[in-house]
Amino acid sequence: MAQLRRDYEAFAKRNVAVLIIGPDGPRAFKRFWEEQAMPFVGLSDVGSGVSQRYQQEVNLLKLGRMPAVFVVDKEGKIRYVHYAKTMADIPTNDQILAALDSLDE
Repeated sequence: MAQLRRDYEAFAKRNVAVLIIGPDGPRAFKRFWEEQAMPFVGLSDVGSGVSQRYQQEVNLLKLGRMPAVFVVDKEGKIRYVHYAKTMADIPTNDQILAALDSLDE
């Protein structure tokens, strides 16, 4: 999340909405969001309904819900997806921004 926050302006310049989905309850999620001054939208997914719908892996041996990144176009079509193999396996902002830039091609 800190990585996304660092380049938030690059996402905003592309007219992109960033949505972070997390497993924490609404109160804890809101508190974290306010303490960290997150500039994008956060969604509490306590029952994992959203993460299950997008087939996000949960692996308790690897600390829980594995990171996943999706780029969804304005019509709702998934145009880029990255399912992490570890908690540190997250695409760089440059990779995500390149995927966004390729949507117009």
